[in-house]
Amino acid sequence: MELNGDRAAVVPDVLAARYASPEMTAIWSPRGKVVAERRLWIAVLRAQADLGLAVPDGAIEAYEAVVDEVDLDSIMERERVLRHDVKARIEEFCDLAGHQVIHRGMTSRDLTENIEQVQIRDSVDLVLGRSVALASVLAARATEYADLNLAARTHNVAAQVTTFGRRIAMALEELLVARERLVSWRGRCRLRGLKGAVGTQLDLVTLFDGDAARAIELEARVAAELGFVDTLDAPGQVYPRSLDHEVVGALVQMAAGPADFARTLRLMAGHDLAGEGFGAGQVGSSAMPHKMNARSSERIGGLLTVLRGFEAMTAGLVGDQWNEGDVSCSVVRRVALPGAFLAADGLFETALVVASDMAPVEAAIAAELDKMLPFLATSRLMLAATVAGLGREEAHELVGSAARATLDDVRRGGSSAALAQRLGADPRFPLDVEATAATIADAGDQTGRAREQVRSVTDRVAGLVAAAPEIASYRPTAIL
Repeated sequence: MELNGDRAAVVPDVLAARYASPEMTAIWSPRGKVVAERRLWIAVLRAQADLGLAVPDGAIEAYEAVVDEVDLDSIMERERVLRHDVKARIEEFCDLAGHQVIHRGMTSRDLTENIEQVQIRDSVDLVLGRSVALASVLAARATEYADLNLAARTHNVAAQVTTFGRRIAMALEELLVARERLVSWRGRCRLRGLKGAVGTQLDLVTLFDGDAARAIELEARVAAELGFVDTLDAPGQVYPRSLDHEVVGALVQMAAGPADFARTLRLMAGHDLAGEGFGAGQVGSSAMPHKMNARSSERIGGLLTVLRGFEAMTAGLVGDQWNEGDVSCSVVRRVALPGAFLAADGLFETALVVASDMAPVEAAIAAELDKMLPFLATSRLMLAATVAGLGREEAHELVGSAARATLDDVRRGGSSAALAQRLGADPRFPLDVEATAATIADAGDQTGRAREQVRSVTDRVAGLVAAAPEIASYRPTAIL
């Protein structure tokens, strides 16, 4: 992201420079915002002329001719004197065009609020597109590994058998649920509109000699040009900041699924059960050459933490509007709004690479499953005992006691296979050693409805991909 003057060399925007895509960075760049504001001024001026307001000949064309002539340093020099950012941008644009007819009937927030809402809307569209691309990759990987059995973990302790594909599908479904929330927000977003200094549209109505109908028509035309169907009816000088918090909160939820899977992948990588991919020439550690760290997955977790921080910042603005509005929220929103979208975009960019490049270490997964299988079978052993007539709680105690004793042996170098002998030889347990061993062996293929659940989740992605194949095929060109 561009910065003004020499500060760009001293205080770079890390999110824009290292993590976010060029498309998201462009939406929030200072130059891009200036151009967008100028186009809004021109749209208002053109509508005013169409609705009968006197506009000098050639004025609109003069403004249009210099829309892209943006000198951020010049604007900043004006602001240092004026101590008012919008007034500085008005004077700059008017001097370039040689006219002073923009911003009539408007207040600063008629400009900034609406452009910020456009930036938010466009950023949401980009994030929704990235979510389709990520869902497409995750669905493909979940399908690819739907039959790869592994030891599932709860409380990070081996529990039962699942599949690697289902583990991916958990994160995918969380993403899809979160996406529904953001899609809902997208369908409900309404522009603040041209409401004037306190929201009553007094200045626009006055500009049209008291003709409120023309003021309403002007607002509707400008909203349509910005791509909005509806406007808020009665905001103050600013639109409610709870709307900012809603969308940033939705971004946090969107990031949760990818971040949950990234943490799981880090845990698996720590036991050599999976890796996130390691490119030719990549270095894992400057001191330990053997290391292949899951550093991109770590980044995903870090960016989620950043997002949570921006959500907290926007939450601090909720319910804090003074009367018809003030600018105490300005410094927070200048940081939190672009920051949240840049962080979310960077997270999705990274998640796309990780999801595409990750790979399980199947031999290690099989070895762990074999080692832990007797313990993963304890719930089946308990159920088998109850079917044979043993009370459920007595079965729980017998199986648990034998499993814990066997696990202690394993920790001292023993074998987990000893569980079948220990439990089956207990006269209180209704299954003999052979039946107990068979129940344990059978548990290795018992994944419940894991495969059907993978298909249920991945089937939901097919419609998204079919509706937007180009968006679904997006992949980052490179990440740091």
